[in-house]
Amino acid sequence: MSEQVYEVPAEWSQRAYVDSARYAAMYERSIKDPAGFWGAEGKRIDWFKPFTKVKNTSFDLHHVSIRWFEDGITNVAHNCIDRHLAGRGDQIAIIWEGDDPKHDRKITYRELHAEVSRFANVLKARCARKGDRITIYLPCAAGARCRSRRMPMPPPSGPAASPP
Repeated sequence: MSEQVYEVPAEWSQRAYVDSARYAAMYERSIKDPAGFWGAEGKRIDWFKPFTKVKNTSFDLHHVSIRWFEDGITNVAHNCIDRHLAGRGDQIAIIWEGDDPKHDRKITYRELHAEVSRFANVLKARCARKGDRITIYLPCAAGARCRSRRMPMPPPSGPAASPP
């Protein structure tokens, strides 16, 4: 690991959402009032059913339990992708860079939404249902192909149809 320290350019620092002083204040509040701090942070995302409990923890030796926002209902894909489509659909959501910096790909929120929707339809076609637990290997490659041994391939829909 390099010991070299790179200074943050002044232009970047001026555009930052959080400077050192704000970070220190946020950190202190997170320690002194975790329920208040995380309750405010939790409201920054969309909820289909808003939470009323911020955290519920037990560190009992025989019953360790840590639950955050346990009575709320949200959707990670919606918060990461869908809610950005209207105002930021053509902005870059992901910048992927290969081992060689000459190989890169910039993916907009709209393109990401299309890819996620396409993959969701692949899972549905392979009999994935609500409540199923599906493990997906995510290699460090944009657009990598997936196969699942857990779900059978759907039957071909015509004479020219073949599995992907």
